[in-house]
Amino acid sequence: MPRNRVVYDSDVGRLDRCSNCKRRVEACVCPPSARPQSRGDGIVRVSRDKKGRKGKTVTVVTGLPGSPADLEQVASILKRLCGSGGTVAGDAVEIQGDHRERVAAKLTELGHRVKLAGG
Repeated sequence: MPRNRVVYDSDVGRLDRCSNCKRRVEACVCPPSARPQSRGDGIVRVSRDKKGRKGKTVTVVTGLPGSPADLEQVASILKRLCGSGGTVAGDAVEIQGDHRERVAAKLTELGHRVKLAGG
């Protein structure tokens, strides 16, 4: 009979486990090359946002897997594609302007599962 285990704590949030050593991801003892790299549910979400930007629209890409260097590389590809500026803010890539469809098509071409989020 399988043991019940806690998967969510209201103080900490989701308690993800390493697939190799079965410890919490924060306490994983596996070498860095063997640690799971995926975050979230594996779906890249592309949304449009104006909040806190003085009415200027930006395209926000969240849920991309990889290191900050990988995010910088994807941001560079998307900025060149759209012909506009942008940045990496935390775990999200922000592209100046409304380029949701173009960005979603490129990310699908790069092999990601993409959803358009928001209105």
